[in-house]
Amino acid sequence: MSTPSDRSFRAAVPGLALALGVSVLAWGGEQVFVKFAGRALLEAIVLAILFGTVVRALFVRQPARYERGAAVASGFLLECSIVLLGAGSDLRALVAAGPALLAGVIVIVGVTLVVGTYIGQWAGLPRTHALLVSVGNAICGNSAISAAAPVVGAKRDEVASAIAFTAVLGVAVIVGLPFLIPLLHLSDTQYGVVAGLTVYAVPQVIAAAYPVSVAAGQAATLVKLMRVLLLGPVVLVLSLTEHHAAHMKWWRAVPWYIIGFAITAALRTLDVIPDNAGDLVRDGARALTVIAMAGLGLAVDLQAVRRVGHRVGVTVLVSLVLMLTLSLTLVRVLRLA
Repeated sequence: MSTPSDRSFRAAVPGLALALGVSVLAWGGEQVFVKFAGRALLEAIVLAILFGTVVRALFVRQPARYERGAAVASGFLLECSIVLLGAGSDLRALVAAGPALLAGVIVIVGVTLVVGTYIGQWAGLPRTHALLVSVGNAICGNSAISAAAPVVGAKRDEVASAIAFTAVLGVAVIVGLPFLIPLLHLSDTQYGVVAGLTVYAVPQVIAAAYPVSVAAGQAATLVKLMRVLLLGPVVLVLSLTEHHAAHMKWWRAVPWYIIGFAITAALRTLDVIPDNAGDLVRDGARALTVIAMAGLGLAVDLQAVRRVGHRVGVTVLVSLVLMLTLSLTLVRVLRLA
């Protein structure tokens, strides 16, 4: 007799297998770029998202069959890779910028939440929908949207539209953001801070930053996790101010992998984890991340995105421009190298 865990595992197998297949294609695509262009114009992390989206749109006839496995790939495997990334992240240079950088992150998240909500209402969204989109933009995309939805009393279609648009626009940001480096003469650390402050979800931040350099990836991951850590306090504030607030344990909004990343990064920074071990673990983390990106791409429903109204689009785009402007100002003010 099969147990619930057995059935859950079997349900995840097709999606995990498909994500693994897409990740293999992504690695192959990266090698093709290296062979013909001399370098990876698009690395496997980005290609996995793009290929996953195309496979979902053109070849998957029964998306529900692959949803469980794709969710495991883009969820649990990605979370494990983030913990491993901590073991390869020496954060001494960024810790030196600590209080000022953290203060800047708090200010930018707060401004984006308030202004983004007003922008959404100005564009014609109900307050709950505008607030939901704003939380997703300011903190961490889908995770923040999911955490805030029961607190603000959001409807299911509001949650779906916010997540769908964030997923697709997030891919566009991943591909386009690196072009700012030569245009604005950003260092790798500066670019990492900008990516960590403007890209929505943790996997998208990793995809936008680590292909540029390890330094950019480390900076982006640290800043992004600073944003994610604000999810608990934000949910708490919403639970105290919104009349739809549910009785929820707000501290559960802080994911386990943030604690894991903080611990492993601290061990690496203190040289408890040696440099050569950190490099090996980082390679393993990148392999897991590519599979996770494939799962993320397989979750992008282009049909759902087409149903998203222009009002959500206006809200997200204006909020993105706001966050980008504020983050560029922050790296100039802090004079990060």
